[in-house]
Amino acid sequence: MENKTVVKTPPKSPAAAGILSGLFPGTGFLYLGQYLKGLVYILIFAGLVSMQDSGRMQPFLGLCLAGFYIFQIIDAVQCANAQNRRLAAGPGGDLPAPTEALNGDLKTGSIFWGLFLMGLGVLFLLANFDVIDYGSIWKYWPVLIIVIGVKLVFEHASAGRTKDQS
Repeated sequence: MENKTVVKTPPKSPAAAGILSGLFPGTGFLYLGQYLKGLVYILIFAGLVSMQDSGRMQPFLGLCLAGFYIFQIIDAVQCANAQNRRLAAGPGGDLPAPTEALNGDLKTGSIFWGLFLMGLGVLFLLANFDVIDYGSIWKYWPVLIIVIGVKLVFEHASAGRTKDQS
């Protein structure tokens, strides 16, 4: 009879994952063993850096690069914490596996954000083909704040109505 040995993986340090991602984007995920995600983040970072020398779309691309850089550091820390929680729960722990969590009734995002991003993409696409001018888009940016505010008020009102009916 063969004895099977179970090797317990040591917990990963969220600080190390964040620092590695800060030194070079994507490497924190390589440390966590998420090789595909790390490679994708490295490629995204390289693509954003290579687009910086073109004068078009600046400062937007610079802001995208900065936002991605900060995002991937925070994501590395959160992934390390999630990995450690799953490890602490053990094989029969309370935490569901990621695929099991997707099968349950989880609240997903609203259709608003999908439509919002599609509309924003259409505006930028029309501006790229010189159908509309970027100046006209930036002139009306406060409308975005108004639309998001109306959405938040509507969600709050409908959540209150749903709570009253329960």
